[in-house]
Amino acid sequence: MLYYYAHTGHKYGLDRAKRAAAVIDALAKEGIACQLLLNDFRAGVALKEHGIQEHVTIETILDIDAVAERGDRVIIDSDEDDKGKLELYVEEFEQVWRFAKSPDDKSRYGETVWHCDAYEGQQSSIVVHPRYLKAPQNKEDRLLFFLGDSDHEKMILNHSDFFDAFKEKMELLLGHYFFVKYEEELAKHFKALHEPEEYIDLISTASTVVTASAQTAMEALAAGARTIFIETKKPRLYPSDTLRGYGVELLEDFDGVRLAQLLQHTTPRQGKKPSVFDAKEVTKKL
Repeated sequence: MLYYYAHTGHKYGLDRAKRAAAVIDALAKEGIACQLLLNDFRAGVALKEHGIQEHVTIETILDIDAVAERGDRVIIDSDEDDKGKLELYVEEFEQVWRFAKSPDDKSRYGETVWHCDAYEGQQSSIVVHPRYLKAPQNKEDRLLFFLGDSDHEKMILNHSDFFDAFKEKMELLLGHYFFVKYEEELAKHFKALHEPEEYIDLISTASTVVTASAQTAMEALAAGARTIFIETKKPRLYPSDTLRGYGVELLEDFDGVRLAQLLQHTTPRQGKKPSVFDAKEVTKKL
């Protein structure tokens, strides 16, 4: 049996879960069943719109072996402290793959590690669902902002001056973990608000996407949108240099002057396209 553990939650958002949806879909097309493990039930509900209908909830990365058994295969996407248990997983499970936590992250016990800048023939950790690569190229003239699925620290309201400067044209895509009634306060600072369930459609059709989610940046870029990534102090899925190499434009924190300058230039930066998951990396080990 193949298991896939993705670390999510109201403090971390759904970046890893969205990446999981892309991988699991690619595996399914190769006839490989994969059981998704999540540490947050709400993430499983949100993933239904991304094509994931079933999942098993566990507490943390330390509980993978509460479900997976000796001889199974496991994909791990988490930045949690495994407290040395990864070594046990490599010993017990037939094969362990994991997404790198940082550019210098290396295999510790013989597990396969996927990095952003993979060598030729290796699987990259940058994965998007093929739906974004097939998105229509005739985009709606829309300036869409998506912070991420979580705004635990109310970052948007704390930078209301930044958003007020673009209030006449910037639309907000809400996150799944936003606080109840938070949207009532947010509505004062945007042209329009969109529900989380509209994510796939809006990311696929918007002409310009501004986001602090690295996974969303790659999905929007794959869909053909001009993509601007806001660099905050929060941990990100992909390094800034990697995002830049793909053609994502970077904005340091909430710099309204710089964003206005970027938007004045109609030609976005050029870079390579994100790719879909190559299931052969896993199937050849099965």
